[in-house]
Amino acid sequence: MKARIKFAKWGAMRFIGHLDVMRYFQKALRRADIDVAYSEGFSPHQIMSFAAPLGVGLTSNGEYLDVEIKTHAGAEDMKKRLNETMVEGLEILSVTRLPEGAKNAMASVAAAKYTVRFRKGYEPEFDWKSRFLDFCSSPSIVVTKKTKKSQATLDLKPFIYHLSLSEEEKDGAVHMLVNASSSGNVKPGLVMEAFLKANGAELSPFALEIVREDTYADTGEEGAPHFVPLDAIGMEF
Repeated sequence: MKARIKFAKWGAMRFIGHLDVMRYFQKALRRADIDVAYSEGFSPHQIMSFAAPLGVGLTSNGEYLDVEIKTHAGAEDMKKRLNETMVEGLEILSVTRLPEGAKNAMASVAAAKYTVRFRKGYEPEFDWKSRFLDFCSSPSIVVTKKTKKSQATLDLKPFIYHLSLSEEEKDGAVHMLVNASSSGNVKPGLVMEAFLKANGAELSPFALEIVREDTYADTGEEGAPHFVPLDAIGMEF
């Protein structure tokens, strides 16, 4: 049976990179005595798949891990045992059972929702909130992306599915739903950098607080996307 685990990551754990988080979960599954299936061959390893890696320094309320398990005592038991092994900054939110033939977490990722705020003392000096509304409605958001060998211009607008500013003026939170697939991944920092550049300002390295609220699959048809959280594909067991 393939189970999908949804977890949150915050606090000091936001500075732990993806590979170390993966190793941590491998150990946590063993400590929790979860009956995980292993691959065959000379170097057997736990059969698992993470969704889109989270950047270092970001927190999240919607990270996902798929794991193949052989026997179980139910989702709540698995969630409880895993949470008993978690360190502060990692929490298991839910465990669901994937239907037969479902894509793994990494292959399923189509979009991600983020909340972005400027850290105290890093807010732009201009009236950025009123200008951001104009930025949201602009027909294109062109950026220059650098690679190891060259650089290219790219219009981010087709990869941004929702972009808005919190209705509460004091909050100053930017909400965005962006492409997170392997073919068009948009980082929220790049969107904010484009906004500041359009207003003659630069983005400081530590200016933003970024929270990934959830990660989504696309269950719609070509040209008519329908985004659902990755745990919505699973079922209770």
